[in-house]
Amino acid sequence: MLRYILWRIAMMVPTLIMISILVFTIIELPPGDFFESHIEEMRAIGEKADMEEIEDLKARYGFDKPAPLRYIDWVTKFAMGDFGYSFEYRMPVADVVGDRVWLTVLVSTVTITLTWLIAFPIGIYSATHKYSWGDYGFTLLGLLGIAVPNFILALVMMYFANIWFGTSIGHLMDPSYINEPMSLAKFKSILEHLWIPVLIISTAGTAGMVRRVRANLMDELHKQYVMTARAKGLHPFRTLMKYPFRMSLNFFISDIGSILPSIISGAEITAVVLSLETTGPMLIRALQNQDMYLAGSFLMFLAILTVIGVLVSDIALAILDPRIRLQGGRTK
Repeated sequence: MLRYILWRIAMMVPTLIMISILVFTIIELPPGDFFESHIEEMRAIGEKADMEEIEDLKARYGFDKPAPLRYIDWVTKFAMGDFGYSFEYRMPVADVVGDRVWLTVLVSTVTITLTWLIAFPIGIYSATHKYSWGDYGFTLLGLLGIAVPNFILALVMMYFANIWFGTSIGHLMDPSYINEPMSLAKFKSILEHLWIPVLIISTAGTAGMVRRVRANLMDELHKQYVMTARAKGLHPFRTLMKYPFRMSLNFFISDIGSILPSIISGAEITAVVLSLETTGPMLIRALQNQDMYLAGSFLMFLAILTVIGVLVSDIALAILDPRIRLQGGRTK
């Protein structure tokens, strides 16, 4: 196992190098750069851009150099912990991302926890009460949750909140606390606003997980070892939890590779609709404006989390399921 882990860690380096090349290339593909887009935006609103400042930023961050040299400079500084400078926000990338990352982690963590707390009991009930009225009801709700996109649900809730209560449910806090340092009053405001995006974002995830728990557990319940345990008189609850439920968690462990980056990135489209102060809208705007250091560094951070998550899920699968081994062996 240790040899396998060391080999996988070593393979992360070329993988991340290839991802960094791909990220840099995609950001460089559109014609122009952030400065040209900024000049055009200023002209569109009838203002004149500060060309002296723009030329100074270009020279300072190497935009007068060829693309390969800019890539090497960016990757080298990123590896040393310097994530670059956001031209749109006019501050270092680490400062731009800082507060948004913690808010995104809070929303995503609460959402994932709520999803698990709801999905697993319902999935177990549906699998053990197959084709009952309860199973049909949960199946119908699950299909509705999967079919309705989160951003559509967000728009509907915003509309009815405005019509019925005359209030806006956007943002993660009261507008007066935006861009203010963290305080007890600001944290209370965040908690008051948190439940709405959590309910909206968790809808599809909960519905999908219920379906997967039900399908995987039903598949395990029909296997020979479960029938043998029942024939030997093992308690039904222990029969369910000792092996079938444990084996049905393989899909859940496999999802760790996608869960880790989703904790940081969040639901981008829903965050835009609800005007949430998370990293999703920031990333979309950075890609639109070709804010290279902000978009590139954030995407690389997500790539690192994905690679780590895949490694953790592979190791956890080998520990959870005795049928999974790193290499095949002779059958005795």
